[in-house]
Amino acid sequence: MKKDGFIKSAAVLSLGGILAKGIGALYRIPLTSLLGGYGMGLYHMAYPLFCVLLAFSSAGIPSALSRMIARETATGRGSGQTLKTALKLFALLGLCGTALMCLFAPYMSAMQGDGGLVPCYLALAPSVFLVAIIAVYRGYFQGKNSMASTAVSEIVEEAVKSVFGLYFAYRYAATPARAVAYCLLSVTLSELCALVYLVLKSRGGEKRRTLFARRPFPSEILFSALPVMAASALLPLSQTLDSVLLVRLLRAQTENAVALYGLFSGGALSLVSLPATACYGLAAASVPSVSRAVALGDEEEGKSRAMYALFLTFLLSVPCAAGLFLFARPIVSLLYGGLASAEAVTLVTLVKTVSVSAVSLAGIDTLAACLTGMGKAKKAALSVLLAVTVKLALQFVLVPRFSVGGAAIAANACYLVAFFLDLYYTVKKKRVKDHDHGHRFGDRKRGRSVAGARRDEEGGESTRAQYVARRRDPA
Repeated sequence: MKKDGFIKSAAVLSLGGILAKGIGALYRIPLTSLLGGYGMGLYHMAYPLFCVLLAFSSAGIPSALSRMIARETATGRGSGQTLKTALKLFALLGLCGTALMCLFAPYMSAMQGDGGLVPCYLALAPSVFLVAIIAVYRGYFQGKNSMASTAVSEIVEEAVKSVFGLYFAYRYAATPARAVAYCLLSVTLSELCALVYLVLKSRGGEKRRTLFARRPFPSEILFSALPVMAASALLPLSQTLDSVLLVRLLRAQTENAVALYGLFSGGALSLVSLPATACYGLAAASVPSVSRAVALGDEEEGKSRAMYALFLTFLLSVPCAAGLFLFARPIVSLLYGGLASAEAVTLVTLVKTVSVSAVSLAGIDTLAACLTGMGKAKKAALSVLLAVTVKLALQFVLVPRFSVGGAAIAANACYLVAFFLDLYYTVKKKRVKDHDHGHRFGDRKRGRSVAGARRDEEGGESTRAQYVARRRDPA
């Protein structure tokens, strides 16, 4: 993919992400005022388990499926059968995730120390199934380099969630727990609307049968997606642990543990994730771009595209991080004007502390996507695993000493460790055997793989052309 085409694809997704997050940010202003600190705490305590189940049922599917579709397209094979098989597989996983969320709702609520979370979990549970199917469609469209479908579906999600969420929050403002449950039900409604849009959009897609079309085994798709899903699951899993561990550590110091967790997770971390959302298009566009280069045997070109994507990520995220640090107070006043003065001061401090993570988190998303395109998703998973281990260790040390500020420092360390490890694995060169025989054998093998891939692509184009000619002129 040429650089201008890459930028166009990334721009479409990034614009969609910015518009969607812009709607979400505007949604949070009145929502925070209506729910208050306690309500926002409940709202964000329900999300970590949801995110973990999403990670095991759908997270990473767009990247993994996008890579498969891009490789199939580059080598001249049809991808319609891959879409059908993936839909059946991940619909089943999504159903399992929904069932598990309903099953574990009472136990998670008890562990988190608030019985009001049970209806929140039940209202959010159907979204696990819906998002699993949505992820498959998005991966398919991204692999086909049709980024507008993903962008529009994200905007639909946020718009529907905002409209219904504000309505429910206003109607049930007198009872925060009930209001939060209905706000989370609006998330399920938004996913349903986004799915309907994608299903309608997919009609009229790849209808013609191609000579190279084949139906992949479900295990083939699953094993391809597993490393990506693992990498995507670890951070949400750590956030689930945070919703238990941090609240317990904070409760040893203050009675406002839930409110402090809500300010940290729902306020500070939500703000620093906005630049990563703006850069999401770069990450998503990197997968098919890098995959095509690697599929044709040109690994150096794949690395070049990865570094170009990272450069663009820095261009977007560094100014955002600086803005969060310098203008934390007016940003909090604008977005969270309904907070009490003490809570606002705490949130300003947290935003300034974690502002550096706006860069590292955006970089992690881009580099993890590039590693997926290179077929190194296991390395991205290892990076996140080591980073989460560092974060958990630091929380035990820092939170008792610095309260919620210690959690912010631990989060910064987590994202920085993951970023630098991903960067190392991206630029790392493959080992080459030292002895001459190994060099000769390796060179011949690589030469055959590059030439063979290019012949496959050219042969695929030629065979498709012959096939079309025979269809038009049977004689």
